[in-house]
Amino acid sequence: MYVPPVIMRLDQWLWAVRIFKTRSLAATAVRGGRVKVNGAATKPAHEARPGAVIAVRVDIMTRTLRVIDAPPSRVGAKLAPLYVEDLTPPEEYEKQRAFAAFPQFGQRPRGAGRPTKKERRVIEDLTATVAEGEPEKSPA
Repeated sequence: MYVPPVIMRLDQWLWAVRIFKTRSLAATAVRGGRVKVNGAATKPAHEARPGAVIAVRVDIMTRTLRVIDAPPSRVGAKLAPLYVEDLTPPEEYEKQRAFAAFPQFGQRPRGAGRPTKKERRVIEDLTATVAEGEPEKSPA
């Protein structure tokens, strides 16, 4: 007896296999062109069929995934490999680790407390440089 494969919307599949935290984030990513199915941009309602290769841009990393099957609903992290095969090259994971190692602009290390007056002036000068192209000189 022939059993047709379970087919699921692309945004729903990305959410169900835990690529995105919410389905609306998945749909926004698909609409924004950060998700490609077999190399082509698509819509959130596109069907995620078994065997399809999906490239998902998450932060600075591009994850490459192959659809194995569609889960009945959102699955736990331990069960996700039953429905998705990760084809992402190791270089992409290295990019993600390197990006995470450096603190982002404007963020202070945890436990560093409030900036001192001197540090605040430096921060204000840097943000003015970035925003306007020239540093502002505070009156002395």
